Amino acid sequence: MHKNLRSFLDSLRAEKEIVDIDAKVDPYLEIAEIHRRVIEEGGKALMFRNVKGSEFPVVTNLFGTIKRIELAFGRKPQEFVKRAVHMAEDLLPPKLGKLWGYRDMAITGLKLGTKSVRNAPVLEVQQSPPELTEIPLLQLWHKDGGHFVTLPLVYTESPVSGKHNLGMYRIQRYDDETTGIHWQIGKGGGFHYYEAEQRNESLPINVFIGGPPSMILAAIAPLPEDVPELMLASLLGDGKIPLAENPDKAGLRVLAESEFVISGIVPPKERRMEGPFGDHYGYYSLEHDYPVIRAKAVYHRKDAIYPATVVGKPRQEDFFIGDYLQELLSPLFPLVMPAVRDLWSYGETGFHSLAAAVVRERYAREALSAGFRILGEGQLSLTKFLLLTDKPQDLSDFKSLFEHILARVDWRSDFFVFDRTSFDTLDYASGKINHGSKAMLVGVGDAKRELKREFSGSLPEGIGKAKPFCGGCLVLEASSYDDDQEIGRRVAECGEFDEWQVVVLHDSIEYCESTEKFLWATWTRFNPSTDIFAKSQKVTNNHISYDSPIVIDARMKSWYPDEVEVRSDISDLVDKRWNEYFGK
Repeated sequence: MHKNLRSFLDSLRAEKEIVDIDAKVDPYLEIAEIHRRVIEEGGKALMFRNVKGSEFPVVTNLFGTIKRIELAFGRKPQEFVKRAVHMAEDLLPPKLGKLWGYRDMAITGLKLGTKSVRNAPVLEVQQSPPELTEIPLLQLWHKDGGHFVTLPLVYTESPVSGKHNLGMYRIQRYDDETTGIHWQIGKGGGFHYYEAEQRNESLPINVFIGGPPSMILAAIAPLPEDVPELMLASLLGDGKIPLAENPDKAGLRVLAESEFVISGIVPPKERRMEGPFGDHYGYYSLEHDYPVIRAKAVYHRKDAIYPATVVGKPRQEDFFIGDYLQELLSPLFPLVMPAVRDLWSYGETGFHSLAAAVVRERYAREALSAGFRILGEGQLSLTKFLLLTDKPQDLSDFKSLFEHILARVDWRSDFFVFDRTSFDTLDYASGKINHGSKAMLVGVGDAKRELKREFSGSLPEGIGKAKPFCGGCLVLEASSYDDDQEIGRRVAECGEFDEWQVVVLHDSIEYCESTEKFLWATWTRFNPSTDIFAKSQKVTNNHISYDSPIVIDARMKSWYPDEVEVRSDISDLVDKRWNEYFGK
């Protein structure tokens, strides 16, 4: 496939999937708003050729449609993964005849990994000391703390084992020579930094910008901790990844085909306030102390192109990339977790807030074992709410899946809430960063009930409107959390909703108008241990059994960060200049 960004851009041009914008545009808010409008309409990739304050063009929306995802990666990686899984299952026990039948896999395997090269396009221009302000980093939202690298390929190596990590951790530019590095919990680069700090050593670091599309996908893939990302990038790119020696002999090797490299160190025990940043949850992640990158040099091509993405409320580019990754890696789940037949995380919720799995139930409560296995696996351990069933389902069809589970759940034995667990760093529903709770809902076997689909009762005080989201699930428009914090408990106990399995409290009934809105506004706005109520609860042998309805309070709380919203003057500016951008 594509060995660098330029090869991919050539494919986009051949397919008429990219638009050039020659009008002068501002990397502060303006580019981001243009991008958001285009991606919302399923539009093309955007090449901004005249960027205020920089000589470098900016390209965005590279992966904003299924078609461009396929142009970037093709079908070969999926075919290889499926065949590799089949081989692993078929070769136990190994037999010579069977091994010969998979000789093509060995040939492909020989192409994987990295290779050393002497000539690296990214080293055409070498700048030391660096001038990071020359790179056209974007500011996406007006309350962001500054300008960020939004497609950084952050490369580190363990000071203990030498194993590498390639991850996508946001980079906030402070000045010409320093940036923040947003290492969240459960991330490989953060583990490397922890090891370096324990030795009171600086951690060498490279931030690659641009390069093969396969590197971007590998950087965000939820691989097990010790699985090398460069191996996946090599598979996706159908060839070895070229690396070159760093002109700074103390630095790490550089990705030869990237557009830019920020090369430097992360000193031990140095922190600086990072953020806020409007992230892919659709809210601002707040200011917190994070490690600092001290850049020693910037390398770039003579005619470098700066690739960027824009994050915010779903659906953005990360949604399409995430879904492709799930489809690519899904054949591996039964191999790694034999009781798990299928698994899906919902991009509409920021991925970590909600996941669902089809699991095996060959003996009583095997589904629980599979659920615990999922919650203990790598980045899946950050899942907040896990749905489990044993019958084949299209997990991407949430409404159908939810009805299937609600028709089968026994609330006395099949619903579990675990308090005092780790929490995704970007999820503020618990009020304490990195700390929160999880829930697991099991619906296996045959249906136990017909689901209620229409509401005709009276509404208690504090409830303005009621509308079914799907069979068994009712959405209520409630008064604000600040005005009435106990309404969730009263709704659960009042008796008007006893025929419903789940009742969701929202600030607006509009959140049940589409599955996308419902998923986003529900699962990003509650902490299971504090925001779930039941008609009654009973503790037996240290197990909590529930009686429906189960009420989820998904109203905005006072400690939640703000939703990301476009500033009115920026919206007006883009309205005014729209024909100028696109020559209409």
